[in-house]
Amino acid sequence: MAVFLFTDFGSADIYVGQVKAALLEYAPRQSVVDLLHDAPAFSVRASAHLLAALLARVPSGAVVLAVVDPGVGSAREAVAVRASGRWLVGPDNGLLSVAAGRAARHEAYTIAWRPKALSNSFHGRDLFAPVAGMLARGDRKRARLRKRARLAVTFGTSDLSEVIYVDHFGNVLTGLRASVFRRDRVLVVNGIRIPYARVYSEVPQGQLFWYVNSLGLVELAANSASAQRILGIVQGCPLDSETIKPPARTDRGRLTI
Repeated sequence: MAVFLFTDFGSADIYVGQVKAALLEYAPRQSVVDLLHDAPAFSVRASAHLLAALLARVPSGAVVLAVVDPGVGSAREAVAVRASGRWLVGPDNGLLSVAAGRAARHEAYTIAWRPKALSNSFHGRDLFAPVAGMLARGDRKRARLRKRARLAVTFGTSDLSEVIYVDHFGNVLTGLRASVFRRDRVLVVNGIRIPYARVYSEVPQGQLFWYVNSLGLVELAANSASAQRILGIVQGCPLDSETIKPPARTDRGRLTI
């Protein structure tokens, strides 16, 4: 099984390499794929929605090591979740809950395994990576998983009407799934009304629009420009929406209501 990494560690810092080293120790023959390393730091809820969207392209049978853990070292539990044929490994702080809740069926487990030395601030390396490696290798018994009724912290499965991620193009990903967001709605950000367009080329350069991105999320963009800069928003900003009113019809020159 391949191991997919989803963290807020950043690609330029010292942490990702150490996590991969721990994975190699426990699963030397498994592939390791970097899913994302700039997940919204400190924002577990936004990261949970982003993780749930990204999992659509992760194959069944894979192990996902997810770490956005501002409460590392506290009493929060370490958990593994089996959902849609994948293993999710991470903290029980809500990070795995959106993906688990949207799966047709999931099972939650407390991770009872502990290393000989566990740092107070790097459970991603010392605890989650070894367990992810064990599961990727098929060694579930060694991971010492204990079945539990549910995750302790959950965010539910409803969409999140806020900015959850901004990419380096300045495109703004939202926590709204396009499958439940009608095309006749406009997004309202800082008083600016943003209509739907199917692709960039349907609007003039510099114009804002929203579209359905490759993850199936509602995304704000601007043709050949940064939507983030135009709107002056950051991750966590709330979003409003309204329905486009159809033009009034006339009958013999009179307005019909």
